[in-house]
Formats: sequence, C-alpha cells, structure tokens
Amino acid sequence: MAGRSVVVGVGHYLPKRVVPNAEFEKTLDTTDEWIRTRSGIERRHFAADDETTSDLATFAAQNALKDAGLVADDIDAIVLATSTADLTFPSAATMVQARLGMTRGFAFDVQAVCAGFVFALSNANALILSGQAERVLVIGAETFSRIMDWTDRSTCVLFGDGAGALVLERQEGEGTSQDRGILAIDLNSDGRYKDLLYVDGGVSTQSTGHLRMQGNQVFRHAVEKLSKTAETALDRAGLNNDDVDWIVPHQANIRIIQGTAKKMGVPMDRVVVTVQDHGNTSAASIPLALSVGKERGQIKPGDLIVTEAIGGGLAWGAIALRW
Repeated sequence: MAGRSVVVGVGHYLPKRVVPNAEFEKTLDTTDEWIRTRSGIERRHFAADDETTSDLATFAAQNALKDAGLVADDIDAIVLATSTADLTFPSAATMVQARLGMTRGFAFDVQAVCAGFVFALSNANALILSGQAERVLVIGAETFSRIMDWTDRSTCVLFGDGAGALVLERQEGEGTSQDRGILAIDLNSDGRYKDLLYVDGGVSTQSTGHLRMQGNQVFRHAVEKLSKTAETALDRAGLNNDDVDWIVPHQANIRIIQGTAKKMGVPMDRVVVTVQDHGNTSAASIPLALSVGKERGQIKPGDLIVTEAIGGGLAWGAIALRW
C-alpha cells in the first residue's frame, strides 16, 4: 500500500465581465482575426474594479468544496498559486482561509507565475505524503488585468482573470500506475531566462510595473520544455504518451498547445482546450481547465491526465495524475 494525493473535488470561478476581442479594436491597432489566428483567444473575463484575487479564489474554493461534499474545517491546509495577490502581505491564501470560515490548519501562497499551479499542487502533494495534512485545498487565482500595459497590443490581448481550485485528499493506493491520485511530478526552473517574461516593477524596486514578454522566444522554449517535462513525469510514473487520456495544459496560446500535443504524438481530441474562452489566466488556467473539462463530461474517474505549464522565471513542470 502507498499513500496517494487524490483529487476529490474541483471548482472554478470567472468574473462576470466578458471581454471579446472586438473590444480591443477600439483602442489598439489590432483585430479580432489577428488575435484569434495568433493565440486562439476569442474572449476573456476581467475582474470588476472592486474584485480582488482572493475574491475569485474564495468563490472557486467554495465550488471545489461543494463538489467534494466537504466544508472548510475538513481542510488542513490551503496552497494558493498567484502572482497577483491582493496585498504585499499577508498572503491571499490566509484571506481565503478567513473568508471560508476555516479556523484551523494553515495557508500560504506559491509564486511561480503561469507554472504556479503545478508548483502548488506539488507542494500540496508533499504535505500530504509527509503526513502534515490529510486534505489540502489547492487554488490558482489571478487578476492579470491589473498588470497589463494597455498600449502593448502584443501582450494585453492575451491575458484574463479567473480562479480554479481542487481538493486533494490522502488515500491509500497499491503503489502502481493504476492508482488514483498524483503519480509523478517534474519541476524545473532556469533564472537565466528572466528577461523573456517578467513584470518591470515590484515592492523592492518601489514601482508597480507591467507585464513584459518576448513572445517569440517564450514560444520557442514552451513547446520544447512542455513536451519534455510531460514525458519526464509520465516516465517517472512508468507510463508513456499512449497511456494519456487527457492533456490538460496551461492555456496560454493555442499554437503552443497544438505544438506540444504534436511533439508528444497525442491527438488534439485528447487535449482539454479552454483558451478561446478564458485567455491566459496564468496560475488559474490549469485548475480552470480541469474544472471545465469535468463539467463538459470530458474528464472521468480513472482517466490518466498529464498537466504541464511554463511561466516567467522561466519556471516549468508537469504532473501525471489519475482522476
């Protein structure tokens, strides 16, 4: 027998305001067709002026708890992935903890930009396997609309706001690749590539800053690194690409998603795609896609899923798990 971290509930939340590509045509030298053909994005959601990252995270967490048939005090820990927390401190996770009415356990944020949810899920898995927690609420939540340069047509059309969450619970497995739960993880980072994707401001530099990206360079790194990390995670689980029921990728760009699937030899009808509706929601994109994939009836119990992401840092990684 072997302890496994099993997904027992999933949920998401999107702000009410939907922003179609056409809205950008009023202020930028761009078109709906240009955005669609280069990114696959058709629309995205933006948070209201009085809506914060912890608000989105709380709603997603409540939906995940409901899906799991649990209440807040059944949870031992919250791990929240975000690059756009409400305040410098305290963590957005502790704000969610308070909003949920969870008076026990602990909560903290993880920051690995678009790879944040993979890193958060890895941390949650470690907490469970080490015996520090039996159930962990893992959340990805972002309000990237707050850090956009609205004059930069190459970046501001790509991102959206949202949140996704799942509940991980310790269960016993047989120690084989047929177990439900997280089977293998691969994490990586290389700080030499900072200038490819970053925000040009922050607390220590005493400026707020905007997102800056060298899109062509990020694209080049993404397809190669995402396919390799996914295959590494599968190999560690004793599995291969043919065993995969669903790739649930970070939803950054349809061409990256297609390129990664092609490199892995997995057909697109086995890839959960939500980028057209949400844009790039950074750390929220994978849990959002998992929740929507389940809602659509795509993801079913027993399915083998590989999920992968790359973000600023550069930081990237993948997780193989059985639903």
